[in-house]
Amino acid sequence: MNPYVLLYLDNDPVAVEKLRTELAPLATHFDICCLDSIEEAEQTLDYVQSREQTVAMAITTSNGDLDGAEFLIQLDKAPHTRNARKVLISDEENINSILNAVNEGRLDHCLTKPLAPNTLLDTVKKELTTYILGLKNEDWLYYSSVLDQPRILDAHINKKVSSYQAGFIHDFHKLSDSYLTDKVIGALLKFFSEKDETNACRTYSPDHLLTVEGEPNEFLWFIVEGDVALYKKDEAGIQREVVRHTKGNIVGGMSFVTGENSFSTGVTLTRTKVIKLDKAIFFQVMHTNSELLPLFTNLLLRHFNRRLQRNINTKLELQKTLESLENAHQQLVEKEKMAMLGQLVAGVAHELNNPIAAILRGAETLTSKIDELIHSPLPGSHQELGAHILTESMHARPMSTSEIRQQSKAIIPKVGDKQLAKKIVQLDLHGDLDEVIQLGKETGNLANTISGLEKYHVAGSTLRSIQVCAKRIADMVKSLKGYARPDDEKMHKVNIHEGIEDTLVIFENKLKRHQVIKEYQPLPEIPCLPIALQQVWTNLISNAIDAFPDKGCLTISTESVIRNSQEYAKITFEDNGHGIPEEEQKHIFELNYTTKKEGNFGLGIGLSVCQQIMAQHGGWIEVESRTGKFTRMIVWLPFEQNTLFANTDKDRP
Repeated sequence: MNPYVLLYLDNDPVAVEKLRTELAPLATHFDICCLDSIEEAEQTLDYVQSREQTVAMAITTSNGDLDGAEFLIQLDKAPHTRNARKVLISDEENINSILNAVNEGRLDHCLTKPLAPNTLLDTVKKELTTYILGLKNEDWLYYSSVLDQPRILDAHINKKVSSYQAGFIHDFHKLSDSYLTDKVIGALLKFFSEKDETNACRTYSPDHLLTVEGEPNEFLWFIVEGDVALYKKDEAGIQREVVRHTKGNIVGGMSFVTGENSFSTGVTLTRTKVIKLDKAIFFQVMHTNSELLPLFTNLLLRHFNRRLQRNINTKLELQKTLESLENAHQQLVEKEKMAMLGQLVAGVAHELNNPIAAILRGAETLTSKIDELIHSPLPGSHQELGAHILTESMHARPMSTSEIRQQSKAIIPKVGDKQLAKKIVQLDLHGDLDEVIQLGKETGNLANTISGLEKYHVAGSTLRSIQVCAKRIADMVKSLKGYARPDDEKMHKVNIHEGIEDTLVIFENKLKRHQVIKEYQPLPEIPCLPIALQQVWTNLISNAIDAFPDKGCLTISTESVIRNSQEYAKITFEDNGHGIPEEEQKHIFELNYTTKKEGNFGLGIGLSVCQQIMAQHGGWIEVESRTGKFTRMIVWLPFEQNTLFANTDKDRP
């Protein structure tokens, strides 16, 4: 006997037999009663009630001899038939009245004869599925094999999800960690007290290994009592304790859930009681006790949340530490920069004395000559030639001694005086000798004429000297300006050679006793931080000078090179100094490391800063050296900057 009954009322024996055959698959789960009259149907309803069965569905036909529609409407009056699904089979003649009954909610479905094969079976499955799903306490899955299985499965899943959601949204979130822990531990211990075939409840001695970093993990350890520490290896391979777990915490949770290798190594610190679960036991426990799943899920979420909070707090602390280190690093960079500036200023100040003294002397000479030209003017015919001499002398290249001697010797026969001939050549008048001699005849004294024109030459050459000295001072000041202001950290396209030349100017005083060889190849303008790069050139040139022997030689070369399919500017600074031992070469870019001889100033961060500046540009610095022979510092600077502050460790060839 089944708890639910399906009634079929029809006075056509052929139709009844056909229906009985069509609905046979449902007979395993529903009692099917076929009736041929209203009287028999009413008797059957009484019998069903006496057996405490419930009518799940009633199907009747409606024709001239049988009023099936009225029978279905009367079912609403009895408790054991009130909720039955009502289906009416009719012919086309009275279809309108039947449809009205359906529209009024008195019937659930109506079929019109003739029926296509399986039409009635599909309708019955649909309506019985609706009926069964309306029974909240019924085992829906039991009927899924004969009714609408996808619909029943969806409803079952939604019911379970709603149940779990209700558990998750329950007041569990208001419970304290300790209370929730006790509830979960109590439920787990109760479950395993009845059956513990896998020995899930265990006690470990101190130093017992639970998980191993980087290895697969198939278990979840729930700590009931004791302490467990998690360790993580640092870059040096040293185990560092990262967190400590006690009662209620979970070890191996993340790798257990995701299937990934263990993130850390778990070791018991004390005598520790745990509940060890593999996936099969875990699912068995959770499906056996429906109340335990939301409890355990809440506890697991708290565990992951605490871990996330620790990671966030750790990241915040690391950010603070990084900012502090960056500030300290910037201060070191500025300190190194100022130390270098101090050395440069001292050398440049000494070097500025010469052009300044030359300007002062020239100003005195120029003042004297202008005074003479104003108060002892030459004849008008001489002044035009004098103006020409002044202009030419401001731009003329000085003649060599041998050239003056050779030209003077050629005009002595015409002039008649060796010293006078020499002055004419120095004034660059030997090409216009006939005009000069004619002017001498006009004044009656060629020597006086040459002496008057010489004043114009002296004035012009003095002006030229003042301009050269002033430009020299301007170049040295320009080269120093970059060190006196902070970098704007903006990319600019610049000519690398100009930056190197500016840097060489400020070292001119130190380099005048040595040799500088420049081998520049054509390079396009390169996007960079110009002031930062100038600091690189300054450090490399300064280090080369400090390493010079008595007769030093600095060779600076540039070229374009393709390396790993990328185009670089290769800038090489090579000195003939004492060199760097091979064992020291790998340390020269480290902070606080210096190879300078005792007595030479250095903070030990210059090359470290240079390497970092090059990293900002996507480049780097290499060193090649042979003790007692040379040191070659090679700068690799990419022509194209993908991003500022690029990390070049992974890109460096």
